[in-house]
Amino acid sequence: MLKTEVFEQLKKAMKEKDVLAKGVLSLLKSALDLAEKEKGETLSTEEEIAIVNREVKQTNQALEGAQNAGRADLIEKEEAKLVLLKSFLPKQLSEEEIVEKLVAAGVVKGMNMGEAMKIAKPLLTCQAEGAIISKVVKSLIS
Repeated sequence: MLKTEVFEQLKKAMKEKDVLAKGVLSLLKSALDLAEKEKGETLSTEEEIAIVNREVKQTNQALEGAQNAGRADLIEKEEAKLVLLKSFLPKQLSEEEIVEKLVAAGVVKGMNMGEAMKIAKPLLTCQAEGAIISKVVKSLIS
């Protein structure tokens, strides 16, 4: 389980006195614990990955803000956080691989965006970020 792996890496970061990793892993563990408590049972792998993806998205937003502000110190920190968070995600598909899967699943030019996303989302869950899926679907159907 992902939660166990996060906890093990958190213990390692504490022993090594890695402040950045400790902070990121503590936040991730807290998010996983809270979601599990709210659900009242153990999270599925897909639910755990969705939480990691949410943290990645928030970190990307913080990185974008740091870049807009020209803060080199924060940019470096946010990039390091992204690397750590993405290490918990399964291998992400390339845009070409996404196109292949969508075409094989029946997404064609002229299709309604809503219908195409109904096919794409379940097919590509945990294999690609939502923004990339949307971008590829738009290019396929237009």
